[in-house]
Amino acid sequence: MKKFTSTLSILVVAVLLSGLAVVYGPTEASRPVKCLRIGVQPITTQLAEMTAMAKGWWEKDLAKFGVQKVTDREFPSGPPEMQAMLAGGLDIAYVGATPPIVAIDRGLKAKIVAGTQIQGSALVLSPSLAKQYKELEKVEKGKGLEALKGKIIATLPPGSIHDTILRRWLIQNSVDPEKDLGIVSMDGGGAISALIAGAIDGFFMPPANPTIAASRGAGEIVVRSGEMWPQHAESCLVVTDRLIHEHPDLVREVIKIHIKATVYNINHPDEAAQIYAERVGWDVDKVKLSFELWDGHWVYDPYIGLDCTLEYAKVLYGLGFTDGLLTQEDLFDTSLYDSVVQEILTEYQPIR
Repeated sequence: MKKFTSTLSILVVAVLLSGLAVVYGPTEASRPVKCLRIGVQPITTQLAEMTAMAKGWWEKDLAKFGVQKVTDREFPSGPPEMQAMLAGGLDIAYVGATPPIVAIDRGLKAKIVAGTQIQGSALVLSPSLAKQYKELEKVEKGKGLEALKGKIIATLPPGSIHDTILRRWLIQNSVDPEKDLGIVSMDGGGAISALIAGAIDGFFMPPANPTIAASRGAGEIVVRSGEMWPQHAESCLVVTDRLIHEHPDLVREVIKIHIKATVYNINHPDEAAQIYAERVGWDVDKVKLSFELWDGHWVYDPYIGLDCTLEYAKVLYGLGFTDGLLTQEDLFDTSLYDSVVQEILTEYQPIR
């Protein structure tokens, strides 16, 4: 079992779970937020949100700010989730690292305040195509992509982290994503069903979809996302500017809850798998297997994926998904994370 641990992680849990964290109250200039609305996708990259919800931490820890109810709404992918935030329907979003870039370019007033996941996705091909791919790879590294030409590969919608990584990887390997193969938009469940039915030749999806498909004999994992883009930011935590500016102490507590849930999942992977399995209705043993086989790890430090996210901004601009080239100032607010970590453990530096 892979674990992403550190001295900071262990001590953060000790502080947070012992109830020694500083208690904040709402600022005098702003009214309490009675209902907090969170967006999330049913994938393990965003499991921290689900664990905090299952444990009751969202409402319990935010009650001191006047929050009476915390709701979460599931989305099939990042683009519609960001559309909901753009329309004013969400305050917080657990989402892939690229949809916020497109949404902010289109006018969303929000910032990335924490990280959630590094790597973890995979390309799954039908058994026959996977065999052809691997045979070509034995001849020459990268030659396997020739097997994809003329095939239909499903991934999440344009602007999503998976569509972005897949297109970049193809282009870097001299495969035209528009002319050489067909890329279709689907969610994870739809892609698994389509692969079983033979309607597509493969898919590039977040966990635990690749492991579920492989366990059903529908396909085989041939490339993991870390091979396509080493140490890439998979997803992040986004908060509206309004919440950041009007209720900074509340947002600090949101980040604390996220850290607590992330480290809890790292230290209790079996329970994390159970929480996820119950949430999405999947077999818990297959979820555990996904944790063992993936190349990803949960994080909370926004700096880990910052440079990669800025590279995403360049890729999206080059692909024509954004009108402008967004900067760190456009996309990130790391100040609240910095203050939270400094308050919890002044002797230790954030994970870099």
